[in-house]
Amino acid sequence: MGMRRTEMVGAPGMSRRACLAALGTPAVWLAVPTAAHAGGQVEEPLADSVRTALHLAVSNAAPPEPEFASTDARIRYLRWLGTMSDRLRSRLPQWEQRRDFLQTVWYESRRAGLDVSLVLGLIQVESGFRKYAVSSVGARGYMQVMPFWARLIGDGDAGKLFHMQTNLRFGCVILRHYLERERGDLFLALGRYNGSRGQAPYPMAVLGAQRKWVFEDRMYAAA
Repeated sequence: MGMRRTEMVGAPGMSRRACLAALGTPAVWLAVPTAAHAGGQVEEPLADSVRTALHLAVSNAAPPEPEFASTDARIRYLRWLGTMSDRLRSRLPQWEQRRDFLQTVWYESRRAGLDVSLVLGLIQVESGFRKYAVSSVGARGYMQVMPFWARLIGDGDAGKLFHMQTNLRFGCVILRHYLERERGDLFLALGRYNGSRGQAPYPMAVLGAQRKWVFEDRMYAAA
């Protein structure tokens, strides 16, 4: 797929604080994986150009069908899918559900220029992979998207935030927006996503959870 992709693990754009956070042990946040930990994104005024850009980023309803430039790329994707499926089995026991979820996360992450392991780590911390999770402040779904985003950049129907692809697309687009606002500082962008900008526990938790979802392709490494 011809989408830009930002490698988040150890990326040069990460701040010193983010690198330190990645080395932490987010025991408190990860101790109860079924909880919805979202502190809630904070509604802020958006410039018309930003609002339009975000609206366009979430408006394309094309199905997340993977497309590959080569057979090699397809094979690598299938190995990733099989590996992630095994790791996710305890959370999503049904194969079809795991396949559709992982395929959509892969698609939406790449579409937004995010590393898929980062997005999976964020989902683990935010919702424990629960589609219908609702936080104490009303954030919804896998990526715990606040309802006001449906009004700002969607069609206003917050109920759609429980739809898998809609929720994942909104979450990825919002995180990309925060990364751009923070000039690539992942530590601050993650804090902003959670409504706790500048505080360490949430970024530490996401970066810690991300480790579980990093894909090391041993076949390619051996070659």
